[in-house]
Amino acid sequence: MSSPTAARHVLYVEDDRINIVLMEEVFRLMPGWTLDIAETGAQAMDALSRVTPSLVLMDMNLPDMNGLELMALVRAQPQFAQLRCIALSADVMDDQRQRARAAGFLDYWLKPIDVRQLRAALERL
Repeated sequence: MSSPTAARHVLYVEDDRINIVLMEEVFRLMPGWTLDIAETGAQAMDALSRVTPSLVLMDMNLPDMNGLELMALVRAQPQFAQLRCIALSADVMDDQRQRARAAGFLDYWLKPIDVRQLRAALERL
């Protein structure tokens, strides 16, 4: 039987180093949670081949593909059909938000990330 903390795992897909450092600091203050980082869509798919996190936080603008393309790859894998994914972007356009939800994202958060919003979302998991 796995421990209760085994499911407390987040994959953060982000290529901006400053945002990565910020997220690492947030998770350092959250005992019991594990954070993995992927800086490209390809790295994210590789990480998902090894672990299934309880949540994926996904930047919509990655160096090798956009978040919608990555989400299509994720959703094409039957084992990830129910994987919780949240889109992250500085793009405030409603059409981008609608496309993200249509692609299967649970939510669309604007950058910079609101740390309180993040912690509340993790607590709900």
